[in-house]
Amino acid sequence: MTHDPRMALLSAALNAAERGWHVFPLRPNTKRPALHGETACPRTGPCTSGHRKWEERATTDPDRIRAAWTHAPFNVGIATGPSGLLVVDLDVPKDNGTTDAPDGAATFEALCERTGQPVPRTRTVRTASGGHHLYFTAPAAVRLHNTAGTLAPLVDTRAWGGYVVAAGSTIDGTPYEAVGPALLRPLPGWLKALLVPPHPVNRPATGGRRHRPYVDAALARETAAVAAAREGQRNTTLLRAGRALGRFVASGDLTRTEVENALQGAGESAGLPVAECRATLRSALDWSISHNQASTREAA
Repeated sequence: MTHDPRMALLSAALNAAERGWHVFPLRPNTKRPALHGETACPRTGPCTSGHRKWEERATTDPDRIRAAWTHAPFNVGIATGPSGLLVVDLDVPKDNGTTDAPDGAATFEALCERTGQPVPRTRTVRTASGGHHLYFTAPAAVRLHNTAGTLAPLVDTRAWGGYVVAAGSTIDGTPYEAVGPALLRPLPGWLKALLVPPHPVNRPATGGRRHRPYVDAALARETAAVAAAREGQRNTTLLRAGRALGRFVASGDLTRTEVENALQGAGESAGLPVAECRATLRSALDWSISHNQASTREAA
């Protein structure tokens, strides 16, 4: 009996939908959506009241999925936002001539080391290019969007406004396939803190300055510590982090706004009330900046 690739891809789409993930068709053998664009929208069917993009048309309805995948061997796209997913994309260098360049897995591991966190283990899909997608359940309290290189070079994330190619899809005969742990885990708090805008890592400081590596590492480490703090230790951890980073504000390596935004987001993600975060940060930074500026004057 002749193998029909449509059946395998239909199965992949249905399997994803059974997990509650919203799927839509991608053009066969590609990563591009197979749905019409706005300029070609017929304003009929699901678009009768106006053009609906792929994120809005992604579905978990098995009947709609079967109807779509009977037409062609579509690859399967998962709309990460509606699916409640945050996917970390560990890419590989595009230039095959630079095989000694670190890939996304290596730069992500280095980020974990700098922040004192283990590399998270969760559902992982190997991509057709040799990269990896790390699947996490997205936090309900904040609406995360896509990032590109924010966490580290060759490390992107997909959330609202983004999608990933599902396991079972193929490009040039190479499949996307699940590897390693099958269990889907929540997004770690320290990663969430780094993804809530404004992003504190790999971002130029105001005025075109760039942080020195140890300053970036300190900002990431303290932000992660606040985000991961347990009840009963959260305010103390936030106070300690504010005092630790205040010296970089005093030295001009960070702006006060950068530190406040990063630690405020981390404190809120850990469960501290907004007003309590602000009051603790104000006290910690005022104290640290004052003492470090005094030390600088005395040294001069």
